[in-house]
Amino acid sequence: MKSSTTKKIEAAIDEVVAIARRVLPQKMTAAVLYGSEDLRIEQVDVPSVGAEEVLLRVRLALTDGTDLKVWKRGYHAKMIQPPAVFGHEVVGDIVSVGKRVDQKWRLGTRVIAANSAPCLRCYHCRRGQENLCEDLLFNNGAYAEYMRIPGRIVMENMLEVPHSVDDQSAALVEPLACVLRGIHEMELRTGDTAVVIGCGPIGLKFVRMLTRRGIRVVALARRAAPLDVARRLGAIATINVTETPDVAAAVKSLTDDGRGADGVVEAAGNPAAWELALSMVRRGGVVNFFSGLPSGTKVAIEPAQIHYSEIRLISPFHHTPRFIREALEAVKRGDISAQDFVTEEITLADLPQTFERMKARSGEIKVAVRP
Repeated sequence: MKSSTTKKIEAAIDEVVAIARRVLPQKMTAAVLYGSEDLRIEQVDVPSVGAEEVLLRVRLALTDGTDLKVWKRGYHAKMIQPPAVFGHEVVGDIVSVGKRVDQKWRLGTRVIAANSAPCLRCYHCRRGQENLCEDLLFNNGAYAEYMRIPGRIVMENMLEVPHSVDDQSAALVEPLACVLRGIHEMELRTGDTAVVIGCGPIGLKFVRMLTRRGIRVVALARRAAPLDVARRLGAIATINVTETPDVAAAVKSLTDDGRGADGVVEAAGNPAAWELALSMVRRGGVVNFFSGLPSGTKVAIEPAQIHYSEIRLISPFHHTPRFIREALEAVKRGDISAQDFVTEEITLADLPQTFERMKARSGEIKVAVRP
């Protein structure tokens, strides 16, 4: 039996929730993905929340390479099936809470919510591989005025944002968590040399966070502008692959005795870059195939080169709750800041045209969307 005090507390919570719901609008503006390069700004219903869910008023969402890829393809097998409200890098204020949500989550609290959460019960979760969870729950909907956060994400991957962290930097946490896990899996040492192939948003985060660990970074890209950013973020050298006849030789010339890099991160997202990565790593080194390629893609490799040189190949996917927390701590410490990545702010109405510009590689790194 519940005590009279408990009943009064529950009644008070119900009243607060009811008041909050009454002041929320019924409709909101959102970016809805319908298919390949078909993104429409529409009026849709404000999501209702279940007993374990919360509703955020979106303060800011960020574009990223995954969203651009999904926009081009029109779907993502695991993350989103159209038509659906789009976007996943978000910071927002809690404006509605379900009845069974932990009371620490108060109305008005500013939070970041990751785009997924593991079940913590399946085979992979029990082995500490939560990113491979057999029931990994994904969530999209950041390009909107309001966003519902499922209960499992509320419990495992929603964190309060410290007052010292600005909105743009807070929204970097989810992709940064993926990068931090990728660096962790490489097992590099201070003083090692690492190559980052591709200087998009993810590649540049690798540059920044590797250099923060005392690793000498050589950055590769096809255009001068992102290479300038890589140097600003700490790269000791940059190579424009379109202007360099033998890229692998150029990289090796920057390593001890021309042995090759201790580690290579492939963040360009094309088969040629995967093959290039293998050509510049030293014996006993590690290659991180971080970018995903479309299903059915084939990459030519030479098994003898890998075996007799004992090259370690890894391909880290996604993040885990541990690295979501480490990413927020890194942002809080100032290891990484939005001022190095966010190139402009737009409204939701500008988003379809912004993806068109990003497709043409007009110089954007990340764009902040304020609904």
